[in-house]
Amino acid sequence: MDGNARTTMLLTVSLGPADRVEERPLSGTEWHRLAAGLRDRGIEPGALLKGLPEDLLPGWADPSVTSPRLSGLLGRENALGTALDRWADSGLWVMASCDEDYPQRLEARLKARRPPILFGCGPRGLPGKGGVAIVGSRDADESALSFAQRLGGIAAQEGRVVVSGGARGVDRRAMQGALKSGGEVVGVLGDGLLRAATSPSNRDHILSGSLTLVSPYNPEARFTAGRAMGRNSLIYCLADAAVVVSSAYGKGGTWSGAMQCLRGGWVPVWVRDGASVGQGNAELLKKGARSLPEDVGSLTGLESAVPQGRMELV
Repeated sequence: MDGNARTTMLLTVSLGPADRVEERPLSGTEWHRLAAGLRDRGIEPGALLKGLPEDLLPGWADPSVTSPRLSGLLGRENALGTALDRWADSGLWVMASCDEDYPQRLEARLKARRPPILFGCGPRGLPGKGGVAIVGSRDADESALSFAQRLGGIAAQEGRVVVSGGARGVDRRAMQGALKSGGEVVGVLGDGLLRAATSPSNRDHILSGSLTLVSPYNPEARFTAGRAMGRNSLIYCLADAAVVVSSAYGKGGTWSGAMQCLRGGWVPVWVRDGASVGQGNAELLKKGARSLPEDVGSLTGLESAVPQGRMELV
């Protein structure tokens, strides 16, 4: 890992109990403000490891990104080194937004809100290939789960990467459908990457090159609703189109993520439509999502920004 990536990690990643400083890591937007300030001065981030921030950034004035805060975060080298060794022993890698293989879709769609660091395991190039996001409720009924698994299989047969959130319910069934059909899958996690990376149910797929798990959070981070919501934008922005299989109305991560995507215009959002779907799906259609029939047999044209309406069966 070069000095630029190491600096990015020190300034933006929480090290959990290993942290011995009071300073809160920089948010994505704070980091990108700092990175822009460094670029304006012709300085690479790695230079902050060798000199004092106040000396390298003359005239820098940011109410939240202060020199004492930067110095405190940069002083966590020993704790970071220990964590990196532990994660590497479990096969995890680290990707910074300044790395050449950082997914361009995240940069183009999220811009300054893209995560400065991605942790992952499995093929590094898989998150940059695009594909179809398949998402839905953790508590979906069996008809929705069966549809998700079948859709994952169709995507795999057509050579599309399936991107999902790895949660129980729709996400997991879609991923299983793709993997059972010999496809490739990217799971975007809001917590527990280290645990998931070493799970027997994932390990064979990771080693075979068909599964990559990624997270913008510390690989040992525990579940919080905020982290689960925070990874939603990555699921959509790593894909070329999205399918919402089952959503509650007006609440929950699936609804929130779909509305984010519709407002942001990142990718076309399709919603499973039919007699057995609930109110959440129907309301997303009213918000501008496109209708995907339950008996769809192909995903051809899913990435096209066609006018709102029902997808024709192929």
